Amino acid sequence: MSFELKSSSFENGKNLPLKHTCDGENISPQLTWTDAPAETRGYAIVCDDPDAPGGTFVHWIIYNIGSEINTLNENIVKEKLTKEKFKQGVNDFGTIGYSGPRPPKNNKHRYFFKLYALDYVPNILSGISKQELLLEIMNHILAETQLVGIYGR
Repeated sequence: MSFELKSSSFENGKNLPLKHTCDGENISPQLTWTDAPAETRGYAIVCDDPDAPGGTFVHWIIYNIGSEINTLNENIVKEKLTKEKFKQGVNDFGTIGYSGPRPPKNNKHRYFFKLYALDYVPNILSGISKQELLLEIMNHILAETQLVGIYGR
């Protein structure tokens, strides 16, 4: 078995439903994962778009997810600290939480949901950037997996 990220909202390599985009309800998709390494103590997730005209564009940063968790429900609240005690960073729209795809007209982009299994729970400040998160966790990553959604306008 291998570390795997799936979603009941969309299939890997397939279109993201409209409700998970800025053209729809702009809510985060459901995510679930299996077969993390036994030493896993926490998780972090980053969603970004490498096809953006100005370079990779970050849509979501969520962390402080304990090892007892293996699912994020759809529509995670857009707050620095959720009721589940998950923390969220600032995306490239300048907001906290998930902000869905909004590619230029007549363009299809790929959206990578990257899940990191960590040897600790990164209990760091909310509101950080992707770069700050990756710098914090870089020596603690046990495994990583990803799920790709497609969206075009």
